[in-house]
Amino acid sequence: MVVKRTRAKYTLEFKMEAVRLVRNGQSSADVAKILGVPKGSLENWIRWDEQGQLTGGKSQVISEEQMELARLRAELARVKMERDILKKATAYFAKESL
Repeated sequence: MVVKRTRAKYTLEFKMEAVRLVRNGQSSADVAKILGVPKGSLENWIRWDEQGQLTGGKSQVISEEQMELARLRAELARVKMERDILKKATAYFAKESL
């Protein structure tokens, strides 16, 4: 049985938001995972944005709610990462003072 896979198409706004998240300090791997896009695609979008050639597809419409959800997921991932760093630092300094 052959399964034909279709290529996902994303709007320009979705791509621009993903690029913005990376430019604001998120790693491309984290943003790709959170948004559910291939990391290679996200890296292409970043490169194309730098060259002024970023365009969007028309078949997958992303609503404002979906964009907000993606932004909030990225922010949550960043806050969790910061929390984990603080936990490790606290444990390190607590161990050091003993």
